[in-house]
Amino acid sequence: MNVGFVSLGCSKNLVDTEMMIGLFKNNNHKIVNEPKDADIIVVNTCGFIESAKEEAIETILEMAEYKKKKCKYLIVTGCLVERYKEELEKEMPEVDIFVKFSEYETIWEQIEKKINSKTKNYNKFNSLDFMNRVISTGDNYAYLRIAEGCNNFCTFCAIPYIRGRFTSRKEEDIIEEAKKLAKEGIRELIVIAQDTTKYGTDIYGEPRLDKLLRKLSKIEGIEWIRFLYAYPETITDDLIKEVKTNKKICKYFDIPIQHISNNVLKKMNRKTTKESIIKLIEKLRKEIPDVIIRSTVMCGFPGETEDNFNELYEFVKWAKFDKLGCFTYSKEEGTAASRMPEQVHSSTKKARYNKIMKEQQIISKENLKKFVGKKFKTLIEDAYVNNEGELYFVGRTYMDTPEIDGYVYIKGNEELQDIIEINTFIECKITEVREYDLIGEFCKN
Repeated sequence: MNVGFVSLGCSKNLVDTEMMIGLFKNNNHKIVNEPKDADIIVVNTCGFIESAKEEAIETILEMAEYKKKKCKYLIVTGCLVERYKEELEKEMPEVDIFVKFSEYETIWEQIEKKINSKTKNYNKFNSLDFMNRVISTGDNYAYLRIAEGCNNFCTFCAIPYIRGRFTSRKEEDIIEEAKKLAKEGIRELIVIAQDTTKYGTDIYGEPRLDKLLRKLSKIEGIEWIRFLYAYPETITDDLIKEVKTNKKICKYFDIPIQHISNNVLKKMNRKTTKESIIKLIEKLRKEIPDVIIRSTVMCGFPGETEDNFNELYEFVKWAKFDKLGCFTYSKEEGTAASRMPEQVHSSTKKARYNKIMKEQQIISKENLKKFVGKKFKTLIEDAYVNNEGELYFVGRTYMDTPEIDGYVYIKGNEELQDIIEINTFIECKITEVREYDLIGEFCKN
């Protein structure tokens, strides 16, 4: 049968989708890109915040429309199912199978029972497997998930209730998967977990992200390694040293701080303080002068006063983050914050969000100006011709995480068309800046 997939939510969810693709493929099903061509459609949902839940429901209903045509079976998995399986089964009879995380070990058994067929490889390919996943992010990079779940229990977050407790994967299993990815031509590994910097604490008794990165960097074929979601309180001196000295590790820290007011941080149950966050930023910039720091902050947490917000706003102006994501607080059932008094009005949250992002636009452009005239190793990922018939190559430097940050646009010509290849590294000199992107030119030497 032809099988189509829709993956919603974060990169951690995408890894699950890639393992499902591998499961179907290894059991002799054909993977198709268009839902209209699929006999089976699998929707892997996100249920993290209200907007994600709404998107998931809309997507499921949209995919259900294909059952009136070619599609025979609709399967729904992921975070939304983990939280609301019983309700979904009652409300959405058009879905044939709902699968929770805890049922992933029996996912193929459920599928076979529903579609009433047996495959030759049934015993070999029965459940999700990191080693059989099919990379869906192209030829350049792949996500490498090193742990599942979270122990932090931030009062606004439902992840521990959905994904469970923090559980690290064994180092040897991660290395084996990374070697396989390298053999498949992957050039960049993006190391992820809900709380990446706590890797190893549960099975080795200590944080071992620095040691893991060092071993990953020795894998032939891998040229870039970056890690995301580094909680500030668990960024160790050993980790900073590894990033500083290891040439394969991108000088890039993604640090979700959420807020800077100690009052708000305490209500969020964050394990850090304003003073320690400031100290960490100063240390990173002192130890690694060319470091890129990305962060995320939240506006409108329950009880966030105007003074609390202004403290955050002034901090953003001071920190001048290279990259910054801002979110408005979403009231999630089952979390401690959802029961807190002084819920902030939606219009106030939106106004605060807009103020932060308007300031960050200015900061981003000013930060990028310092790169004009400098040369960077650039991974070329695409090429296109604009409306004026001009050829441009699209790439990324170590400063940019795919699909999150900006790009470098390099104007091409017939000569460069013969020199520059997609999925290769070149040297690029920056000539102009936009708000979030860079314009560059190819360096021959």
